Order: sequence, then C-alpha cells, then structure tokens
Amino acid sequence: MSTATVSGPDIDSDPDHLRLRGRTLPRWAPLAGAAGAVVVSLLIYLLTPVDSEIQIVLMAALGFVVATTVVSTVVEGGRRARDRFATTLVYTAFLLALIPLVAVLVSVISKGAGRLDAGFFTHSMNGIGARDVGGGIYHAIIGTVEQVLLASVLAVPFGLLVAIYLVEYGRGRISRVISFFVDVLTGLPSIIAGLFVLAFWVLALDQGFSGFAGALALAVLMIPTVVRSAEEMLKLVPNELREAGYALGVPQWRTILRVVVPTALPGIVTGVMLAVARVAGETAPVLLTVFGTNLINSNPFSGEQSSLPLYIYSQAGQPQKFAVDRAWAAALVLIIIIMVLNLAARLFAGRNRLK
Repeated sequence: MSTATVSGPDIDSDPDHLRLRGRTLPRWAPLAGAAGAVVVSLLIYLLTPVDSEIQIVLMAALGFVVATTVVSTVVEGGRRARDRFATTLVYTAFLLALIPLVAVLVSVISKGAGRLDAGFFTHSMNGIGARDVGGGIYHAIIGTVEQVLLASVLAVPFGLLVAIYLVEYGRGRISRVISFFVDVLTGLPSIIAGLFVLAFWVLALDQGFSGFAGALALAVLMIPTVVRSAEEMLKLVPNELREAGYALGVPQWRTILRVVVPTALPGIVTGVMLAVARVAGETAPVLLTVFGTNLINSNPFSGEQSSLPLYIYSQAGQPQKFAVDRAWAAALVLIIIIMVLNLAARLFAGRNRLK
C-alpha cells in the first residue's frame, strides 16, 4: 500500500497557509491613526469652546492610543493589541516629553538669536545704563567657565575616588554611611549649598565674595552626581577583567587604574558632563557666593564675579526691552555651551573605549 504526498500550488505557494502569523495591521495604519487623531482634535479646537493648545495635544495623543488599540484588537487580536498598546503608549509618552523641550528651544532661539553679534561676546556691562542698547556677556562667560572649571577640578577627582572606594573596597558600616550621605546630597536643594558656603567661607572665614566661593558651592552639588554615575559604571565592569588582572599578579590598585577605570571611562565622562550641565545653570548658589558684577574680573580668587545664570537673572528682572533681549540671548549662549560640552564628551568617550 503506497502513501501519496499531498502537495499543490494552493498549499506550497502560500507561506501563511497554516496561519502562523495571523492578520496584522499595515505599516501605514499608525500614521493614519495619528493623522485622524490630529484632525479630530483640530475640529474640536475649531468647533468647541476648548482653546487650550495643551488640551488639544493631550486629546490627540489619547485619541491616537485609543484608536490604535481598538483597531488592533479587532484586526490582530487581544495579545497583539496589548503589545501594540504598550508600544504606542511608550512612543506617545516620548513625543509628549519632547514637546516642552522643543518649545523651549524654539522660544529661546527665536527671542535670543537676533541679539547675538560680535559685540555681545566681546563687551561687558560696564558703563551700560538701563536704557542703553549695547552691552554684552564677555564678563559672564569668563565667570561661568572659571567657576565650572574650578568646581569640576574639586568635585570630579573626589567623586571618582569615593565611587572607587564604594565599589572596589567599601564593605560594612562605613560604606553604608557614605552611601547614605551621598543620597542625602543628591536631593540637597542648590540654595542650601550656597548658604553653607556663604556662612562658612564668605562670612566665618571672611574670604569675601569670589568666583572660587561659587565654585565651592557648585562642587558640593556636583559631587553626588559624579559619585553615583561613576559608581554605576564601575559596577558594570565584568568581574572577569578584575580576576584576570589578579591572576597575573597585578596589584588591585593597578588593576583598577589600568583596567577597571578605562573600561568604565565612557560612562564616567557622561556622568561628569551631566553634573557639569546641572551646575552650569545654577543661579541661587552663585547669587549667594559670587554676588555678581558688571566688570570684567578674570581672577576667580579675588573680588566679585559674574556668570551667565546671574546675568540672565539680573537682566530678566529689568523692565526694559533691551535688558530682556540680552537675557534671552544669554540663555541661548548657555544652552549652546552645554550642548557643545556634551558633544565633546560623547566624542571623547567614543574614542576611549577599550578595544
């Protein structure tokens, strides 16, 4: 008795004849759902008393999520609908989070780009009255660069050493106490750091207002960020690398210096730049310790200095339009400086990865 193999074009030519994949939405379906949600939201904006742009955006996002989930449930089934719902929710949240960032960037660029010129970068506010058109940020840029650089010199080595101790050496009660105080410093309001330096350095030790006093306050804010970021990066280094060094007879300190730290260096640099980005825009601690001036002071250890956050704060508080324009332009410069620093950190971290 012979058996025949059933084959034919109706089976072999159909890769989905067993319905292993099931029905799926076409690729253009999410775009169509987004377009429909936007159209419905605009109609609501035009035909109803709702006049808040934020409400319209939220309604469009909600309509997109609901419409995509319902259509996916009908076409693809419950399991894929739940997966698509989670994916759509994540992408929608990401886009909603981008809206404030884009709005801030557009606002700052549109209001500050017109004031940027060569004189704005090469002149200070010395001799500039409230109604004068001129003036620049040369003195503020010098102050910001010097204060952030000094704070980094103080905070980065100290924070990195603390992180190395916690990861490589820390055991028992001492390491737990250090971790606790690092967590406390992480949530410390910036004005508290400024008050501490003001009370201790400026008033108790009678050192006066200076850029170095501001750097001390900024260093207090940088240390917990550097410690936590470096600690997490050091923990990601595989223990096999450490054990390989120990097996070759290399001391622990040299293994940390030559193997562990270079492996974690890209993440450490990124964490340092996050700390720099945080303190570069701080106003309260600098206001209490640096005090601000319209003159050019290149010596951070003597006399009052200015900084970009202080410059923005002082100019934005004046009623004249020229002063407000200078504040917007200074804010744009501060954003550009932070972006350049982050880009440089990315390039540096990418070139120093362990091969």
